[in-house]
Amino acid sequence: MRNNTLMLISIIILTVIALYIALPIDHPAWLERGVSPGTETTRELRDIKLGLDLRGGTQVLLEANPAPGQEVDSGAMDTAKLIVENRVNGLGVAEAVVQRQGEDRLIVELPGVDNADQAVETIRSTGQLEFIDAAGMPLSQGMIINTSNHPTKASDYQTSVDAGVASPAAIPYPDQVFETVMTGDILRNALAVQDQLGQWEIGFELTNAGSDAFYNYTSTHIGQPLAIVLDGQVLSAPTINAGIRDQGVITGQFTQQEADSLGVQMRYGALPVPLSVADISTIGASLGQDSVESSLIAGLIGMAAVFLFMLIIYRLPGFIADIALIIYIVLNVAVYKLVPVTLTLAGIAGFLLSIGMAVDANILIFERMKEEIRVGRSVRLAVEAGFSRAWPAIRDGNLSTLISCGVLFWFGNTFGASVVKGFAVTLAIGVLLSMFTAVFITRTFMRTMLSSRSKALAESHTLLGV
Repeated sequence: MRNNTLMLISIIILTVIALYIALPIDHPAWLERGVSPGTETTRELRDIKLGLDLRGGTQVLLEANPAPGQEVDSGAMDTAKLIVENRVNGLGVAEAVVQRQGEDRLIVELPGVDNADQAVETIRSTGQLEFIDAAGMPLSQGMIINTSNHPTKASDYQTSVDAGVASPAAIPYPDQVFETVMTGDILRNALAVQDQLGQWEIGFELTNAGSDAFYNYTSTHIGQPLAIVLDGQVLSAPTINAGIRDQGVITGQFTQQEADSLGVQMRYGALPVPLSVADISTIGASLGQDSVESSLIAGLIGMAAVFLFMLIIYRLPGFIADIALIIYIVLNVAVYKLVPVTLTLAGIAGFLLSIGMAVDANILIFERMKEEIRVGRSVRLAVEAGFSRAWPAIRDGNLSTLISCGVLFWFGNTFGASVVKGFAVTLAIGVLLSMFTAVFITRTFMRTMLSSRSKALAESHTLLGV
């Protein structure tokens, strides 16, 4: 009984937290998610992210167009994907999605972007890596600055600040121009490595032509920061500890992922393989608004029918299942915001389908429980038997659905079939949460109902739908 009480308290706390996240209200800064990797731009958890079909925007299919004799390998496409992600995030598109499609293609989804030509030009532009004299200014990762090679970069991004998309802290010196000491042409290679203590750092090698220039600068600026900047955005601002010739390391509190990312961006300031536009499609926002409204109406009607069905057929257990289902919906919305999930029309369909599957698990449990009562078991033993004996069927059925979701997600990488990815993601999340609510939350509520104070009520076969 004590364990059940602790479980009940835990469920209540979890529900309150999930409800706080799910509600369309302001949240503290530590709950806000960055929308641009490496920048200080944030997005409040006020609304669920909407995909192209619901919000409208542009979808671009990019195809590798290598020079004669140039091979396109998986590593080059992964690098191109990372650089394109940084470019589209620089547009201020909070819900931009970039994904691999096949061996030599990228799909770029830009919700809310109507000017496709400008977006494509930004994506395909030739990036430049620069080593910048910080001029005594404190620079940190993600800041947007003007450099002598990109003197208008910060002012371009100022429009994002004015629109409320970017944080003012991301553009600290809009009128200051920082000197470009060297460009990325001096680099021969840059890789993430581990030191003897297991800490991640970036080791780099210089070309013969760049070695002397780099040494002359670093040896006369020991103790000063040297900012590494790509397309006007600060990647890192390490302090020079000694004169560097031929090769050196960049140290810091890097994770492996951060070190890999920085190494890739240093190696490839520009795209490693030219990209051509294979297809562009534009979706109007009005279609998305109509779809959302229709989906909400259909969803509310469907959920009301499910609630009523459970209440009529299973009575008191059905009422408990309805409460668990409400918690299940709140948990789904909270997870969508935290992951975050970009919700599409197909994703809404997956969510609504998962609600039916959540109820299906409760039906299996309650029917098994009724069978146990009919053969003479006490209500308490029937409840425990119902959950334990229905679990294998619930587990196997949901596992097969999760396998199907995995297959749909994998095939969703094919251009034209990416819409099913949203369906697969929301359905998979719903299935996992439905097992939690059906097996743990509903059972905890049923056990609470069978406490000493409500035992007489719980043993009424009429209220139990038997």
